[in-house]
Amino acid sequence: MATAPAVQAATRLFPYERWEPLLPDLVPQYRENTPCPHILLNEFLEPDVALEMACEFPHASTDQWTQYKHANENKLGMAKRQLFPPTLGAVVDELNSCEFVAWISELTGIPDLLPDPMLEGGGLHQSGRGGYLNVHTDFSMHHFHPHWRRRVNLILYLNPAWQEEWGGSIELWERRRGKMDRCAAKYVPLLNNALIFTTDSESLHGFPDPLTCPESESRKSLALYYYTVERDRHVTPHSTDYFARPQDGWKKALMIWLDKKAVDLYSRAKVRFGFSDEFASKVLGFLSGKK
Repeated sequence: MATAPAVQAATRLFPYERWEPLLPDLVPQYRENTPCPHILLNEFLEPDVALEMACEFPHASTDQWTQYKHANENKLGMAKRQLFPPTLGAVVDELNSCEFVAWISELTGIPDLLPDPMLEGGGLHQSGRGGYLNVHTDFSMHHFHPHWRRRVNLILYLNPAWQEEWGGSIELWERRRGKMDRCAAKYVPLLNNALIFTTDSESLHGFPDPLTCPESESRKSLALYYYTVERDRHVTPHSTDYFARPQDGWKKALMIWLDKKAVDLYSRAKVRFGFSDEFASKVLGFLSGKK
């Protein structure tokens, strides 16, 4: 396993001095990239910071992970900031800071973005051999802040030895006439690469093919989501919406549809009754026949 020297306290956790001068070039790239506004930033953090994050990433065997194992996904999630190791936690705090949120607002052209200290639906994610996440659009409103509209995703990959042939590349899909059409962009989840994209009802993404990595490896990432307050505008709330690809057979397409209906029911119950994701993972796993 890779090792990294301890990150010194004086190390800046996001290199503003490197990225800020590049914003005039990055802003039009972000806006013009298809199929949705997005950008992949290589060497997002200083290399020693990213490597330390990868080295201290919690092992899949710990009982602190929530299992999301149902028809539309097979992964682990950890959203409780207090459980994160030191460098991972400090980077999350930095990426939720006022200074960084102002930077990402400038990059995306979306003013008045808000961070989510709860890391609802985000935080640490991990998928081992056989893991996958079907193509989907994200839930539109924060489950516990009804006026918060989800606008931007930041996914930082933490995989020092990842091989492209193992799968796991994030796919951005294009939709035409209401149907999935083609994969328009694809990015390998390499260490210290960050994908930032605008999330709405058209931004389809996922890694739908089961991973073929060795049992000793896993696809690791850190996800943060940013919101705007939408008190005076009507935004129809919707839960995560999964889609079958053109090459998926009718049986898989039916399972995707049935499972997303279960996800929608849970999302509504979560808002009303405050169910935990730990409870949801058990219920969805039961409904889809997965253990």
